[in-house]
Amino acid sequence: MNPETKVGIFVITCLVLLGLTVYYIGNENWGTHLTPYRTYLRYAGGVGPGSDVLFGGIEVGRVKTVQAWNQDPTRIEILLEVKEGTPLNQKSVAKLGSVSLMSSPAISITTGSQDAPRLKAGQIISSQETMSIDDMARKFSGIADGAEDLITQVRSELKGISGRAQVLLANLNEVTGSANRKQIAEILRQVNTLVATQSPKIDRITDQVALITTDADSVIKKAGPVVDQADATLANLNSTIDQLRDPIRQDLAELQSTMQQAKSLITSLQVVVQSNDDNIHETIENLRVATENLDRLTDQVKQRPWSLVRIRQPKDRKVPQ
Repeated sequence: MNPETKVGIFVITCLVLLGLTVYYIGNENWGTHLTPYRTYLRYAGGVGPGSDVLFGGIEVGRVKTVQAWNQDPTRIEILLEVKEGTPLNQKSVAKLGSVSLMSSPAISITTGSQDAPRLKAGQIISSQETMSIDDMARKFSGIADGAEDLITQVRSELKGISGRAQVLLANLNEVTGSANRKQIAEILRQVNTLVATQSPKIDRITDQVALITTDADSVIKKAGPVVDQADATLANLNSTIDQLRDPIRQDLAELQSTMQQAKSLITSLQVVVQSNDDNIHETIENLRVATENLDRLTDQVKQRPWSLVRIRQPKDRKVPQ
């Protein structure tokens, strides 16, 4: 094979590889249909055109435009394009994220919910703010300041605790001194002597307690039938009370009815007395007058009994002169 043939084969091979590369790139860039969406964040964090768009951690598109939103300057408008068929839904949330700590910032979209309606092209994806590095630095600074105050407070409290610990150790040293040890030894010796002296009495007391326990067991055994009889008596008494309960209730009901009738009769009598009050007073007054007249008549009869026989009373005799 001459050199010209080899050069021709090499050129043809390069052209074939170039054609395959162009075909592959064309399929990747122009063969795949992309769907546009929008989202808004207050902090973009280095996201720019060409940044990855992740759906559940999977790369599904690229960021097309990042710009300040003219309707609200406090928010950043991010236009992105994702592969057609990506199941974005109304529960999906876009936020600033990345695949790893060393990778470039990306827009991470959650998978949302199976039951949520799908988003149409051009609709807005709900967003969630991510803490920026500046916010994290400010929080760490506040934590550091609080830690310094806490350390200062702990140091001051440790000084007080150290002083109290020294006082406690001094007191312990004083308590465990030779004089106190002698006193404790003497107390222990006296306790041992007392235990040795009182041990026989304690044994006798223990025997008596055991005997009393035995007697108590026998008494309890004897009291068992008495308790059973008492239970039977109570059962009979309960049955008797149950039998007498209904007649007593009936008698009480009749007594209550009688009392109601007596109450109504007394009320009627009060009404009659009140209505005839004037007549009763007049009758009593007539009886009083008749009684007084009868008293006067009786006195006259006693003084002049002849008045019952003679119609006219004789004249009184004149006194002789």
